[in-house]
Amino acid sequence: MLVQTLKSLFGRDLARLKHEISLYKDESRIWYIEEEIANSAGNLCLHLIGNLNTYIGAELGKTDYVRYRALEFSRKNVSKHELIRMVEETDAVVQKALDTVTSEQLDEEYPMLVFEEKTTTGYLLVHLTTHLTYHLGQINYHRRLLDN
Repeated sequence: MLVQTLKSLFGRDLARLKHEISLYKDESRIWYIEEEIANSAGNLCLHLIGNLNTYIGAELGKTDYVRYRALEFSRKNVSKHELIRMVEETDAVVQKALDTVTSEQLDEEYPMLVFEEKTTTGYLLVHLTTHLTYHLGQINYHRRLLDN
């Protein structure tokens, strides 16, 4: 049951991420930073794509994704259309990978050390949903504050 809940939450929030990016009136504002705002919405979007493709796609779904985390924060001016396409592809990867996860696997140790201590796969997947919503909220606030 948790796997289905996770699939639903990831699907819902990746759809919201696409929507947030699509709502930017001025596409250049996706990449805007100012004073204490360290990360643009575009970089946060790239970060979420890299994060989910690494921890769900590559590790659980056995894709050949290779993460370049530094580029998630240094790459600029990816078009709105391209960001949306990348989010759609990530959603497909996440859904397919989660289809392979069993209830038993959720209680097993996640194969990669992500934090200071080992966690279960279920714990990491729940963490990834909260990580997604955290940055989704930042993107929403960024758009409403800076794109008007």
